[in-house]
Order: sequence, then structure tokens, then C-alpha cells
Amino acid sequence: MCGRYQFTAEQWGEIRQIVQEIQRRYGNDAWQPGEIRPTAMAPVLLAGGPELMRWGYQLPNTLVINARAETAGEKPLFRESVAMRRCVIPSTGFYEWDREKRKHLFRLPGEQVLYMAGVYELREGERRYCILTTEANPSMAPIHHRMPLVLRREQVESWLLEPKAASVLLHTVPPELDVTSAEAQFSLW
Repeated sequence: MCGRYQFTAEQWGEIRQIVQEIQRRYGNDAWQPGEIRPTAMAPVLLAGGPELMRWGYQLPNTLVINARAETAGEKPLFRESVAMRRCVIPSTGFYEWDREKRKHLFRLPGEQVLYMAGVYELREGERRYCILTTEANPSMAPIHHRMPLVLRREQVESWLLEPKAASVLLHTVPPELDVTSAEAQFSLW
């Protein structure tokens, strides 16, 4: 599952390019980097470049923020989006809480950006996205049984533009991740 992630602007390279494009298109005040929560506006990558979208499909009585990659193409809520409206959610890491409610940050080793596969839809004039999840890999399994469908940089274009490749990516095991405690560290000394 993915219920929160980070997009920090102090990163350079790819993240900086995304931030600059979002600011150019929407203005400096349209979005603030940091910890991204459901219903927040955040950068999402489409084939034509980054866009701002709101996280979560708003249904009458619930907010859907994740979709199971294994079955999303079969579900009425996601079927059309998987076929025609795929997106990539750039981040600098995502958070997950363990059974003791301790917060952990997951990042892709050696990379500035962690890309998550997603889908989007247009509802009431607003684009909204969901993050696709899959079974946890060994780096995630001790914390949670689900995780975002993490894409490597070289898979991003295929996910966005190639339906057959995207179909295969829905069933891939995400790369191993680095995990660190995201809890505040306090010392009495």
C-alpha cells in the first residue's frame, strides 16, 4: 500500500526539472513540495510532460488512492485508465508504517527519483490519479504486504506509451529498496 510519499525540492537533476516545469506551467504557488498526502495536488508524469493532479479517485462515500496492479485492468473503476490513461508518479521516496506504527521511508538505492506506476481519470473537470500497488518484495515485506509498483527510469517511457509493455510491467517485481526510519530521533544526551 502507499498512503504517503515525499517529493522534496532540494533534490537536483530530474526532480529539479520536474519542479521547474510545474512552476513554469502553473506558477510558483500552485503546489508545494514535501510530504504528499491523499487529496493533495502533486506532479504526475504523462507522455507530454509533468502535470499537476489530485491524488485519489473521489467516489460518493470513499477516496480510492491505490489500485492493485494485478487486477486493475479487470476492475470497472480502473479498466479504461489502465488501457488509456497511465501515468507515473515521481517521488523522492514513499512512507509505510509497521505494526507498531513506526514510520519508514523507502528509497531506490543510488537514484534521486523513485517512480511509481499509476493511472488517472478526469472527474468533474479535475484530473485525479491512483498509485498502483503490488505484492511486497523482500525489502518491503517485513513492514507491509503491499508496495507501490516501482518503475526503473528506463521503464517509464514504456509504461506511458506502450500498452503491451505496460501489461507486462503490471506483473513485475519492483526493485529492492533502501529503508530508513522516518521517526523523529530524539536524544537526552
